[in-house]
Amino acid sequence: MNNSLWPGFILALSLTTSGPLFSQSTPMTQTEASSIVAPNATLQKLSSQFKFTEGPAVNQAGVVYFTDQPNDKIWTYNPDGTFSLFMDKTGRSNGMYFDRQGNLITCADEKNELWSIGPDKKVTVLLTDFNGHRFNGPNDLWIDPKGGIYFTDPYYQRDYWERKKPELDGEKVYYLPKGARQAILVDSDLKQPNGIIGTPDGKVLYVADIRDNKTYRYDIQADGMLKNRQLYVSQGSDGMTLDNKGNLYLTGKGVTVYGPDRSKLMTIPVPAGWVGNICFAGKNNDMLFITASESVYTLQMQVRGAR
Repeated sequence: MNNSLWPGFILALSLTTSGPLFSQSTPMTQTEASSIVAPNATLQKLSSQFKFTEGPAVNQAGVVYFTDQPNDKIWTYNPDGTFSLFMDKTGRSNGMYFDRQGNLITCADEKNELWSIGPDKKVTVLLTDFNGHRFNGPNDLWIDPKGGIYFTDPYYQRDYWERKKPELDGEKVYYLPKGARQAILVDSDLKQPNGIIGTPDGKVLYVADIRDNKTYRYDIQADGMLKNRQLYVSQGSDGMTLDNKGNLYLTGKGVTVYGPDRSKLMTIPVPAGWVGNICFAGKNNDMLFITASESVYTLQMQVRGAR
C-alpha cells in the first residue's frame, strides 16, 4: 500500500460498528468475465465509511479481516453481510494473512514489525529488525505450507514515524522460516516490492515490483530460498491473489486478471480511485473481496480462491 495515496481519498465519515451502510452496484461489461465472474454478477459496494482499506485476509469460516490503515483498526466482514470492529491499535497493520493455527499475521509498520494476533487479540511480535537495523516498513506477506512467512519491505514514509530515511539499503523481499527469529534475504534486486502471493503447494511465489511496473515469478526451494526469477507480466501491483484455475489477480487501477499462460483475461473496473488489495472469501471461497481506498467491494465469482 502506497502511503502517498491517502490524502486524495480521505472522507469525513465517522467509523461506527453499526448503522446503515451505503451500497451500490456496478455492472460488469467485459466479455471475458463469462468464465471467471458468476453470471449476471455485479460489483457490490458494501461501505465507504473508512479512510484507506488494505490487507484483506480470510479465515477458515470465510470471514474477511481487513485494515483501515490510517485509522489503525482491523475490521471484519462476515458471511452474513455484517461489519464489526475486531481490533483497535493494531501497530498500523497493513498486509495480513492467516496461519494454519488461526492466528492473524500482520505487517505492523508503526514500528516496522511482523505481528501474530491470536483469536483472543493477544499480540506476539515475531520480528523487529534485520541484523540490528529496522525494516523499511513490512507491507504485504504470504505464508507457505510449512508456516514460513515471505514479506515485502518497501519504504513509504509515514507521518507517524520520527525517522525520515531508511536504516537498510534497498527495498527487498525476506523470508522468515517458521519458529525463526531472524529473516533471510531472498531478493534484493527490486525497486519497490509490494504485492506478494504464493501457490498452495508452496512451489511458486509471485512478487510485484510496483515502482518498476513488473510482476515476477520465482521457484521456491526446499530451504525457502528463491531461484529462476522470471518476468511474469509487465504490470506492477499493490496486492494480489490467485484462484483455483491458476489465474493471477493484480490490483491498482481496478483489478486485472492474467491466465496461467500470462495472457490478460480481463480487467474489473472499480469506481474507487485505487484498489489496494484483494482476496477470495465467503462460505464457498468464491466471493472476491476488494479493498479500494475508502471503500470495500465484493464480486461473486465462478472460480474459487486457491487453497
